[in-house]
Amino acid sequence: MRPLRALATTAVAVVAASALAACGGGGSSKASAGNPYKLLQPGVLRTATLTDAPPNIYLKNGRFTGFDNDLLAAVAAKIGLKVQFAGTDFSALLSQVATHKYDVGSSSITITEARKKTVAFTNGYDFGYFGLDVPAGSPITSFDQLKGKRVVVVQGTVQDDYATKQGLNPVRVPDYNGALNQLKSKTADAWIAPAEIGEKTAKDSGGKVVAAAKMLGSTPMAFAVAKDHPELLAALNKGLDEVIKDGTWTKLQEEYYPGREVPKEFKPGSGTVTFPPVQASGAPAASPSS
Repeated sequence: MRPLRALATTAVAVVAASALAACGGGGSSKASAGNPYKLLQPGVLRTATLTDAPPNIYLKNGRFTGFDNDLLAAVAAKIGLKVQFAGTDFSALLSQVATHKYDVGSSSITITEARKKTVAFTNGYDFGYFGLDVPAGSPITSFDQLKGKRVVVVQGTVQDDYATKQGLNPVRVPDYNGALNQLKSKTADAWIAPAEIGEKTAKDSGGKVVAAAKMLGSTPMAFAVAKDHPELLAALNKGLDEVIKDGTWTKLQEEYYPGREVPKEFKPGSGTVTFPPVQASGAPAASPSS
């Protein structure tokens, strides 16, 4: 038989544990109410992006910026959230979102059926082109000349998908700088790139790299969200429509893609929102896609 003192001590311990459990349950409930989008940190949208792909996604003076990232920050503000960016490799980005290392992926991500198996996508916010960069002096001027050539792509991108489907057996690198270095050293014959990135790379290469060709992609780009976060997905789509309607989307298009025309068939967001027309002049520029 247990002493009365021991029984009393046990009873106190049970009451204390019950009180803590009740308190913990209440705290958990409040956290859920204050975090309707199931974010890693309430009120903060932790976002995976890249650091080396201007004008869409890049670092400038230590700040993550570019069309995609500025657009996401504006969307987040519409739904009462702040954005915290972190750099990563594109090849890891979608899985990092799917496994909740990040809440969102912002990287000019082209929507594909294969990628839909890993993550969910917001409505599309941009269109894009494939670009073809080659070393200066190369005889390559079009995509149909790549058979049998050493072609470099960034791993996991739609350019990687394209090269693979075309039977080009591409050389895969983790980032855009890796691809550029292959061209500069002439260890690759060509780089299939997001066209805007390819064009800027050629311009900044000091004549070592040439933008040889480009072609329009068939699907839009969107932000990536974990498939089990439908509330966040719906909120981002709502915020996206709002920044399209209030002219922010148009302003960012003009800022980052001056002179680029928006294809008539492209409808950003839900496709039901009217936006101020983008003022374009001269030859249309291209937009990067991954």
